[in-house]
Formats: sequence, C-alpha cells, structure tokens
Amino acid sequence: MKLGFVSAILDQSSFEEVIDTASELGFGCVELACWPQGKAERRYAGVSHINADDLSEEKIAYINDYCAKKNVQISSLAYYPNAMDGDLEKRNAAIEHLKKLIVASSRLGIGMVTTFIGRDQTKTVEENLELFKEIWPPIIKLAEEHKVKVAIENCPMLFGADQWPGGQNLATTPKIWKELFAIIPSEYFGLNYDPSHFVWQMIDYIKPIYEFKDKIFHVHYKDIKVYKDKLDEVGIMAYPLSFMSPKLPGLGDVDWGKYVSALTDIGYTGCTCIEVEDKAFEGSQEAVMNSLKLSKKYMEQFVI
Repeated sequence: MKLGFVSAILDQSSFEEVIDTASELGFGCVELACWPQGKAERRYAGVSHINADDLSEEKIAYINDYCAKKNVQISSLAYYPNAMDGDLEKRNAAIEHLKKLIVASSRLGIGMVTTFIGRDQTKTVEENLELFKEIWPPIIKLAEEHKVKVAIENCPMLFGADQWPGGQNLATTPKIWKELFAIIPSEYFGLNYDPSHFVWQMIDYIKPIYEFKDKIFHVHYKDIKVYKDKLDEVGIMAYPLSFMSPKLPGLGDVDWGKYVSALTDIGYTGCTCIEVEDKAFEGSQEAVMNSLKLSKKYMEQFVI
C-alpha cells in the first residue's frame, strides 16, 4: 500500500506545490482535487490542482514528468459533486465534468476517478435507484471504454439542513452497494472506502471490507469522533454534525489497526490517502502542514 493524502486541504497551493509538499513529507501518492475552475460550493470543494480543460499533450507530459521526478504517484483525479441533483442544470454540469475527468485520467495514465454517486435529496432510496439506472450506465460505459476505474466514496453527504432529508450521495451502506453493483456489474465500478462515515451511521466498518474486497479500488484515512453526550441529547435523527465531527486519523473512534489489518487480509495493495477535514487544524498554513505531518506519523504505524 502507498500512503498519500487528498490534495483539497492544500487549496491555496498550485499543482507543483502539492507534489512538492507530498515529496518533502515523504508521501508516495496524492489524490488530486480536480473540480471545475472557480466553482467552490462547499467546504473542501471547488479545489482544482489539474485543469481538465487545459490538457494538451505537452501539459500531460509535464505533469507526468514532474510527478516522476518527485517520486509521487497521482492515485486518482478527485471530484465529488452531486451527479443526481434534482436541479437538472447542476446535475448535467456535474456529469459533464465527471466524464471529462474520466477521459483525462486515461490520458494521464492514472486510470482512476474518485467521486460520489449523488442523490436527489428529496426522493426516496427506491426512487434514487431508478434515477441511478438512468444516469450512471453511460458514465460507467465511458469509464470502461477508457479503462478508468470509478471509485465511489460512501459519504452520505448529509450533515446539515441544506442536505436534509436524504443527503446528496446514494452509495452510503453495504445494502445499497449491493443494489448498485447488481444494476451495473462492471469491473470499472467500485469503492473509495472511508471507514469514518460508517462510524456515525453505527455500521460495522470492518465486515464490508471482506464482503466487497474485489470492489475496493481506493482507500481514505479519515477519522470521526462521536460525542456521546451530544448524541444522548439530540439522538441519531438529528443533523449529524450535532453529535459528531471529522478528526485526523487516531483522534477519533476508528480502530486503525483493525482497519489496516483487514485491508492486508484481503490483499489490498493500492493507494491509501489521508483526508483532512479536522476543524482543529484549520486557520493557518502551519496548522494544515501539521495535520499532514501528524496524520502521516500516526498512519505509519500501519502503512509505510
């Protein structure tokens, strides 16, 4: 396994600065944020370290040469929109850029795009599964044609009132995964596995690793801390941020030894990327850099 990080935390850095940071800190890979230029819509979104609209052959050669020189692999092109948004204009824009990244990932020789399924947050799971049947087969067909794996993160995208009641990502539980993979049984359609989202949903985050071992394409390291006193006050039907918060690996409730042990059990040898969303490490460049250093130091107990 290679240890890396999601580049969105370095939102003020250029592509070169991100790769330099990874190299200087001793990371082996980076999941590069590739949102449309100037389209930030939420925290940690809208960051773009590769412009998919400006990828000449010369630019591709430059990117690959720069990474090779710094000995840093691009694990994936990352874009986490809502490709099933109830707003058709937003939905179509998300799908268009996602398809663009699939082609870009192929041209760059990466072969991976990390993203969300999306969801119409006003509709039921059953209604969204029907929407999935309509929207996603052409996207995965394009991925198959370009031999690019599409890895879906299991974040519910349900944190506050603006995402209520259903959240903005359908692929949130093992039960729903089974249904999605039955609808599109493609070897290019799989998971970007993040244990933290299962913690606050009260789901076992170890068991699905074994059940979906052939579908785990990419891995995130992000922790979640559930505040029991707050949970007792508001209950699990409250907005999730009322009783939990994202933390650096080792500062929350995930048992990282058991998690990485399960990954080694299934023979996972792909990229594993730290995702920093811990508000305690915001506010300055020094704090951001410390978040990467501390996370790396902690995870190196299990991954070198």
